Amino acid sequence: MADATAAWQTVEYEGFEIHAAPMPKDAPREAGMSNAPPDTASNRYTYVGYVCHPGADPSIPGHAVAFHADGEESFASEDDALYEAVHVGRSIVDGTHPDLTVLPLVTGGV
Repeated sequence: MADATAAWQTVEYEGFEIHAAPMPKDAPREAGMSNAPPDTASNRYTYVGYVCHPGADPSIPGHAVAFHADGEESFASEDDALYEAVHVGRSIVDGTHPDLTVLPLVTGGV
């Protein structure tokens, strides 16, 4: 759905699937590209994800609710990013996320 190279992991929750992929926040620096010391942002992680019904095709509009970390949000490890992604996915399913909901998936018959 978002990044084809991401290592997607799936969690079943309350009749939905939460698909989450942690990934490095910044692309790794290539050797010799800069004389500057590596910054801490290059060792940070973020995530993308989506919620859908089991077996749904997320590439079809209306079949998934996509989400991602806020722009400046980052995590110290892949595990931390994955944990937060699943937490956000659960909040979408539970109806407690401030901006996203699975209601269109339920009422749309998808």
